[in-house]
Amino acid sequence: MHPIAFQLGSLTVTWYGVMVAMAFLAGLWTASLRGLSSGFPAEKILDLGPWLIVGAIIGARTLYVVSYWHEQFAGQPITEIFMVWRGGLVFYGGFIGASLATILYARLKALPLWKLADVLTPSIALGSVFGRVGCLLNGCCYGRECNLPWAIHFPAGHQTYPHGVHPTEVYDSLLNLVLYLGLAWLYRRKKFDGEVFAAYLIGYALFRSSVEMFRGDYPQHYLGGWATPAQLVSIAIFLTGITLWWALSRMEPRRMRGGG
Repeated sequence: MHPIAFQLGSLTVTWYGVMVAMAFLAGLWTASLRGLSSGFPAEKILDLGPWLIVGAIIGARTLYVVSYWHEQFAGQPITEIFMVWRGGLVFYGGFIGASLATILYARLKALPLWKLADVLTPSIALGSVFGRVGCLLNGCCYGRECNLPWAIHFPAGHQTYPHGVHPTEVYDSLLNLVLYLGLAWLYRRKKFDGEVFAAYLIGYALFRSSVEMFRGDYPQHYLGGWATPAQLVSIAIFLTGITLWWALSRMEPRRMRGGG
């Protein structure tokens, strides 16, 4: 665990912030390259970048604050809510925020939403690879105690010290890399617009739910202690992906017949 990357005067730059920045850069770069094959000028994807960053940070921080209000924010100065560089971003909140920003951008620029979503989607998984490395360096999103050979030990002062825990950040990072490669493969073979996005919702929900079984950092569980908050959201995301795949796959043949 190495939270601090370097100091710039009084400003402390964390590795978590560095990895999140790398996630956005890698995501935008690969999406811009992918967009060229679908007729999107690279500048259209790059111009979307600030929208995605603002939407993702607002959504991710909002859900984190709501989820951990009593544990971290109740009774604290209101400025604590805005200190995102210290960590404290929830992926699903960021995903929802970025999705809303994309919808708004597509409408304002008159771009085909589902085609744009497919261009961006593999890069979401790639960004998560970097993001989870940031979590590992920050010491958050850690796993339950275990004695496995690959267990990791955080230093003194961490909540888990001196016990070994599941490296859930590594699990998540590797699974997102697999998901990125699978979605990039599917993008070149997709049969309808929105297919890659729907596949991501299904795949990520399954992978995330699997990793959640080993998480040890949640203050509260639901359904009698069976489910983490992220697993509950994953159920909704999975069902949304299945529904979207079915609906969009049925719409595409009609478009093709209508186009004569």
